[in-house]
Amino acid sequence: MRPRRLRSSEAVRRLVAETSLEPRQLILPMFIREGAREPIAIKSMPGVVQHTRDTARKAVAEAASLGLGGVMLFGVPAEKDEVGSGALDPDGILNVAIRDAVSEAGDSLLVMSDLCLDEFTSHGHCGVLDSSGRVDNDATLKIYAEMGVAQATAGAHVVGPSGMMDGQVGVIRTALDAAGFIDTVILAYAVKYASAFFGPFREAVDSSLTGDRKTYQQDNANARDAIREVDLDIAEGADIVMVKPALPYLDIVRQIRDHVNVPVAAYNISGEYAMVEAAAANGWIDRDKAILETLTSIRRAGADTILTYWATEVAQHLSYR
Repeated sequence: MRPRRLRSSEAVRRLVAETSLEPRQLILPMFIREGAREPIAIKSMPGVVQHTRDTARKAVAEAASLGLGGVMLFGVPAEKDEVGSGALDPDGILNVAIRDAVSEAGDSLLVMSDLCLDEFTSHGHCGVLDSSGRVDNDATLKIYAEMGVAQATAGAHVVGPSGMMDGQVGVIRTALDAAGFIDTVILAYAVKYASAFFGPFREAVDSSLTGDRKTYQQDNANARDAIREVDLDIAEGADIVMVKPALPYLDIVRQIRDHVNVPVAAYNISGEYAMVEAAAANGWIDRDKAILETLTSIRRAGADTILTYWATEVAQHLSYR
């Protein structure tokens, strides 16, 4: 037996490749900063910026032209408060950015929106706090339901509840359906671990968080808990389920892909991006090859869709193959 025969040339390797990477499988996360007059570089994520409304429109148009699966929008408000009221404001930065994106791309690109309060709260948590300073799950759900309707009203094709509140998918689905948005897709951040790899993201959204989110995000020692969370979200109406982060949890991606019959997404998060960029900047790795290997590994583990800050660059590369 000579398995090497099937590795002997680029043409034969391409013929027998088990895993594909295509632009349609990639979603570009984007940050839009309220009041910004020019893009603001994110130091811990070289090449990624907080967009102005104008540059965000251009990035959306480019994403559509490259055939990406979608864009995931995050708002960076100028002001925050205890209850994240900017998230519900029709003229708040995230809802405005959704309208901008939809007006730019129409139905040629899925416009997705992060449904969470952390960017909008002065304390940086994903929900409102009770009198003891803990995140109040059920009070937060009421706001999430309103956020879902606000984002759908702005034109979002897909909403992405990411706060890891118990019951979040169910209340959002109920609210969307009651408001007539029965076709709005819910991409549930069903499996979101309390991770050290989120660090650069907190710079990207100007997070006000002190402490951590371990009381509501998942413990990285646990796998069975991930299956439970996914089952609950699907029962509540999730259309797509996601694992976040991706690389430290490829085993979880595979377990969930084997367990469910809905699409599975994975988020190649800021810390994963930053590690590759930092190593490449020091000349320690081949950047382009490392990016493709990273994303292919996430697909190979079972992700149907990947959120990645390299989406546009990789789509351009794939189009010239």
